[in-house]
Amino acid sequence: MRVSTYPLEHLLGINYYASDTEGIGGNLRLAPEDFLVEEIPLIKKGGTCGPFLICRLTKTNWELQHAIKEIANRLGISHRRIGWAGTKDRNAITRQWISLYNVTAEQVAGIHLADIILEPLGQANEALSLGDLLGNQFDIVVRDAEPANLEQRVNAINTTVSEGIPNYFGLQRFGATRPVTHLVGEWILKGDYEQAVLTYVGLAFDGEAEHVRGIRTAFLTTRDIKAALSDLPPQMSYERAMLHYLYSHPTDYGGALLELPPKLLSMFVSAFQSYLFNCALSRRFDDGGTLNEPLVGDQLLFANGRTDSVTTSNKHAVSLHLARGRCSIALFMPGKTLVASKSDGDNAIAEILTSHGITSEDFARASAFVHTKFDGAFRPIALKTEIDVSIDNNNVRLKFSLPPGHYATTVCREFMQADPVQMI
Repeated sequence: MRVSTYPLEHLLGINYYASDTEGIGGNLRLAPEDFLVEEIPLIKKGGTCGPFLICRLTKTNWELQHAIKEIANRLGISHRRIGWAGTKDRNAITRQWISLYNVTAEQVAGIHLADIILEPLGQANEALSLGDLLGNQFDIVVRDAEPANLEQRVNAINTTVSEGIPNYFGLQRFGATRPVTHLVGEWILKGDYEQAVLTYVGLAFDGEAEHVRGIRTAFLTTRDIKAALSDLPPQMSYERAMLHYLYSHPTDYGGALLELPPKLLSMFVSAFQSYLFNCALSRRFDDGGTLNEPLVGDQLLFANGRTDSVTTSNKHAVSLHLARGRCSIALFMPGKTLVASKSDGDNAIAEILTSHGITSEDFARASAFVHTKFDGAFRPIALKTEIDVSIDNNNVRLKFSLPPGHYATTVCREFMQADPVQMI
């Protein structure tokens, strides 16, 4: 394994590459058509009855939450009446399913938004919710890769990906240009809603435009809500919504947070869970562990959702199951539910939680505030997939599919080993 040299990745617990082969470099997303994503639905929810209209949403260079908000505005409905199975990349062409409550196909036909296509597919008796998909198919082009021994390096890394790479949550999970999502989530978990708002509105990052950084920094320094509202660009709608609320309710920071869409609000807390996972996985490698060799105490996740743990007596059998793809080594991302410490990974997460001063009771309080279950979940530590690779004039095309919650940029990262800013 190789250690990342990028400080931004280390801030998010993304510390290692699986491959010992030097990366191919290059650039990602030079054009929207270089990053195509298509959702693989669980089952066809379309039909002839039910209050939910199921549509295929195709969007180009739209962040999902903003696309949903604009669609809701054009329909004259609350964004809470729109559901979806999975979030998708912004700088891409993406195709996914959404559900619209009590909306007709005729109303959808009247929506005209640049770079958005909505196609009614049928009716359903239930809304789509996160996880209602089999996975995603990707067609990605990495342009201008380093030409020296390119085919040899691509093939070597492709072999590594088929055997398993760290199943990190990618940079976009935390915010592409402003990785603050998990920081806001930490403040929500601690019940400090003031710091959560200040972090979201006021914490500036180098990836932003200079004038935006100045507005954020000024607000963080002066707390001048009126000035910030005057200066913030209209497209920064979430920041503006919270500040408008605070202008009328100066001390109600919890109320300001509740001005955000519920799914965005819940993503803050789940981003902190993702941060825990990344850090614990990197800690495993720090201690000499690997992705595919079981350690006594490791948690196991089977395809049917059953879990088990590695013991001295079953370790050999587990190795066979892992080799045959029957189960995966997993880490438990804690929430209201905690697991008894059985593995070094469990202990690492417990230590990180303690260092941040967060307990299961904090997740319970956040769950009540956000109205989202944060029960905790198992996640495999390895990402494995078969990739159809082609090379044309130092451009590398990658075609593959992934289960829900797995990141294509994690695959691209393994190939490129480039500055993470080049992959957003």
